[in-house]
Amino acid sequence: MQDITQNIILALSNRADAVEARLDKLLPPVATAEGEVVEAMRYSALGGGKRLRPFLVMESAALFDVDPEQALQVAAALEMVHCYSLVHDDLPAMDDSDLRRGRTTVHKKWNDATAILAGDGLLTEAFAVLASAKSHPDAEIRLELIAELATAAGSAGMVGGQMIDLSPDRSKLDLAGITRLQALKTGALIRYACEAGAILGRAQKEERAALRLYAEDLGLAFQIIDDLLDHEATPEETGKPTGVDSDAGKATFVGQLGLEKARARAEALVASAKSRLDIFSGKAQLLREIATFVLERRS
Repeated sequence: MQDITQNIILALSNRADAVEARLDKLLPPVATAEGEVVEAMRYSALGGGKRLRPFLVMESAALFDVDPEQALQVAAALEMVHCYSLVHDDLPAMDDSDLRRGRTTVHKKWNDATAILAGDGLLTEAFAVLASAKSHPDAEIRLELIAELATAAGSAGMVGGQMIDLSPDRSKLDLAGITRLQALKTGALIRYACEAGAILGRAQKEERAALRLYAEDLGLAFQIIDDLLDHEATPEETGKPTGVDSDAGKATFVGQLGLEKARARAEALVASAKSRLDIFSGKAQLLREIATFVLERRS
């Protein structure tokens, strides 16, 4: 298990470095008056995070021998959307967090207005990146990438999940309700990450379906581990405040299942996720290992 862990940590680090360099290139500093919001965008997008979603884009694309430069471009666009969501999620009107990825949140470092604009800027720029021929030479492929990301990030995906999360009825959700909430809020972008590689690679229907099912299992396991870390980890480990959901009285997987059953559920989901990749044989080894990493992570 240790060899697998070290292997995936190295792979994650290499992909994260590539994404960091691409984001730095896509979000250059600006010396004119609007440069302040660009600096806030850069602050939120650069210098931190596991880059799990970009990793999934690049590794799913590798299954189909996609040009790594195209996969990296799409991975960077997705990370912009993810970072926008974190900036807005931290705002006083949402989770009101002071810490993200071990650093001061954007609205605390600047102000609420700048944080809102920085998030808006990242979201909008992501679609410009996908629209570029650098993402794929075929305009139909680019259009599908754009349409699928819009769905994953919008009211039928992440934004819809966030709305449920903010609802007064959030504390009353049963297990099915929590599962649906997290499938939207967290799972939608993880599903997109895996399907983006399939879109880039013009995958067969069965291959794309396998990646989607893998992503659904992985996304749910990721959120269950998040709930466990909220109870068991320290802010120093996670890089953000802990105990937030439980203190707010929100229904969580841990609250519904308890610690032991929640962890057992995450383990079963990871085993299921790995089995979804059998269609790809040995080519999907890093995707299998990232599932183990998600289960064992402490941040």
